[in-house]
Amino acid sequence: MRFTKKLLSGFAATAAATITFSVSAQNITGAGATFPFPIYAKWADEYKKATNVSMNYQSIGSGGGIKQIQSKTVDFGATDMPLKAEDLAKDGLVQFPAIIGGVVPVTNMDSVKPGEMKLTGPVLADIYLGKIKNWNDKAITDLNPGLKLDGPITVVRRSDGSGTTFLFVDYLSKVSPEWKSKVGVGTAVSWPEGVGGKGNEGVAQYVQRIKGSIGYVEYAYAKKNKLDYIQLKNRDGQFVAPDDTTFAAASAGADWKGTPGMGVILTDQAGAKSWPMTGASFILMHKQQAKPETGKAVLKFFDWALKNGQKSATELDYVPLPPATVSLIQAEWKKITDATGKGIY
Repeated sequence: MRFTKKLLSGFAATAAATITFSVSAQNITGAGATFPFPIYAKWADEYKKATNVSMNYQSIGSGGGIKQIQSKTVDFGATDMPLKAEDLAKDGLVQFPAIIGGVVPVTNMDSVKPGEMKLTGPVLADIYLGKIKNWNDKAITDLNPGLKLDGPITVVRRSDGSGTTFLFVDYLSKVSPEWKSKVGVGTAVSWPEGVGGKGNEGVAQYVQRIKGSIGYVEYAYAKKNKLDYIQLKNRDGQFVAPDDTTFAAASAGADWKGTPGMGVILTDQAGAKSWPMTGASFILMHKQQAKPETGKAVLKFFDWALKNGQKSATELDYVPLPPATVSLIQAEWKKITDATGKGIY
C-alpha cells in the first residue's frame, strides 16, 4: 500500500475537518461525508495548483451534507447513502458517484496485529447489539484459534448522521436478521450499545484511546491512524482484508446505468475477493442552478478530478471510477440547467 504523510498533506484530523484554500476568482463550497474527505482534500490541493480555483469542503457527515444542499447553503452536498429517486425529484437534485472506498472494523488490542483477527458479519452484528461483550467469547475465539483474546469489548460508533454508518448498518442488516428487525438501516440509528464519536476522525480517536475497543471507519482513516483492521468473511465465504483490490472487486458488477440516480449500494456483494463493506460516495447538486457559473465551476472540478485524480485516489486506497462510468456521470450532468432550462455542462 502506498500511504505517506505527503499524500495526506490536506488531510486534517479534526472532529469537523474542513478543506480551505485562499479565495480566487471562483470559490466552490461543499459539505457532507467524512468518508471521502482524504481524497477530496488531495484533489482540492492539486486542482488549486493546476487552475487557481479554490474549493472549500466541510467534512460534517452525510446527514449534514444532505441538509445543507437541501437548504442551498452550499454548491454541492456529499453523501455515502445515495438518495432514492423520489427524494431526488422532491428536492430537485441530481446525484452522481465520485469515488469508491471501504468501511472497515478496527480495534485496539495489544495482543493483535493488523489483519490478524477474523470476524463474520453475524458476529460483528452481535457485538454491536451488545450480545457479545468480551473478546474471549466463544463466537470470536472459534474464528481466531491461536490468538490471545481477553477483556471487555468497548463498542465505538458514530454520534452524527453518517454515510459511513449507513454502509456499516446496511451490511449488518443484510447478514443479521436480528439487526435488521431491531436496529435497521439509516445514516443515524438507535444504537443498542457503545460510545459515540463525531465523524470518522472522532471514531478513530476513541479507538486509539480505548484499549479493547472496536469501531468502524473509512479505510484511509484506519491507515492514517495506524488502527488494527479486521478481516471479514464475505458473501462467498472467504476471509478478505480491506484494500483497493477488494474494494474494486466488490464494485466490479455495479449497475450504474440501471439504478435510478446512479444510487448503487455495494455492501455484501458476491465475489471471492469482494470486501463486504464497500461503498461509493455521491455528490448532490440542484438540477436548476440559481448561480449557473458556480454550478459550472463545480462540474469542472469533478470533471478534472474524475479524469486526472485516479493516481491520487489509488495512492489513498480508494477506487477511481472507470471511463465508462464517468461517461454515465457526464450524461447526468447534462440534466443540470440554468433558470431558463439551458444546460450548463
